Amino acid sequence: MNEWFEREKASHVQFYMRQPVVFVKGEGCWLYDAEGKKYLDMVAGIAAVATGHCHPELVARVSEQMRKLVHTSNLYYTTPQILLAEKLKEITGMDKFFFCNSGTEAVEAALKIARKVTGKKKFVAFSGSFHGRTMGALSVTWKERFRKPFEPLIQPVEFAEYNSIESLEKKIDESTAAVILELVQGEAGVYPADREFVKEIFRLRDKYNFLVIFDEVQTGFGRTGKWFAKDHYGVKPDVMTMAKAMGSGFPIGGVGVREEVAEKLEAGDHASTFGGNPLACAASLATIDIIEKERLVENSEKVGRHLREMLEELGSVEEVRGMGLMVGARVENAFKVVSKCLEKGLLVNAPAENTLRFVPPLIINEDEVDFAVNVLSLVI
Repeated sequence: MNEWFEREKASHVQFYMRQPVVFVKGEGCWLYDAEGKKYLDMVAGIAAVATGHCHPELVARVSEQMRKLVHTSNLYYTTPQILLAEKLKEITGMDKFFFCNSGTEAVEAALKIARKVTGKKKFVAFSGSFHGRTMGALSVTWKERFRKPFEPLIQPVEFAEYNSIESLEKKIDESTAAVILELVQGEAGVYPADREFVKEIFRLRDKYNFLVIFDEVQTGFGRTGKWFAKDHYGVKPDVMTMAKAMGSGFPIGGVGVREEVAEKLEAGDHASTFGGNPLACAASLATIDIIEKERLVENSEKVGRHLREMLEELGSVEEVRGMGLMVGARVENAFKVVSKCLEKGLLVNAPAENTLRFVPPLIINEDEVDFAVNVLSLVI
């Protein structure tokens, strides 16, 4: 495989710190490298491959759509886009939708919507947040090492301490256009928001008249054991972003808004050439249908609980947290653990030096979880 590594280095900008493996095939929860070795995938394209690799129904429906119509333009109507918006209205509880190609694009749209609708400028985000790497999304992303080389970014932005009501109250004022929140912070290490903290955000919204944006890019489509993380909290945001699992690996993102937000938006306020194209919408519709038919939201809750219980039994794991199949485990030398797992046919991710993140396909079963935990027991 070294030849592929060298060819990549010669032809790609070196933005990525890749693991030393070249994948050529995927099936279910498993990936196969260029030498035929098999790996259990507990990363799933970072929570994207919801229905597993190359699910037969997804492949068939995307192939069928490709034979009919791939792309026109948003100058025209297409049926898959309308059908997807109607389906999302049913499962999200949001009222109107805009489609794009990724999570960071969805966040960009959400920030623009907030400024247009409120007429205000300031955004409040949180310590540990990650919303994307384009200029607007980057502006509300916490880590300074991501932001510093690209400043000046969108301003004003203030960061409150995650899960701190006192800090939140200090940052919000009459100039706030929106508060943007991950209900489970993924890149920070899988940290759920406290219920009282979320409740306070909505109380302050009613006082200061800003929008609440939920970033459900990583938490959506069954990942947390419910369709969306907001369903654990019993609240409805003004704006909600989504992507990743939305197309089970096919690039698509979206923004859902309340009716009263949509009423203040006009033609030309935002757009996307490829957003909501027939092929992407067909992939998303197929993904949602598979999740429903195979009861993958329920499987996420059930198998996720089993994963957390198994991890808690490992003496070398210091803390386990998360919801559904979005699980974080505190360990020492997480990056080293990732490398050792790779050698033994297990893919895990370390978003931080002391945290392993598990976001496998939602089709994973308990036997596969047991395999993963057994590998971990050998390498930690």
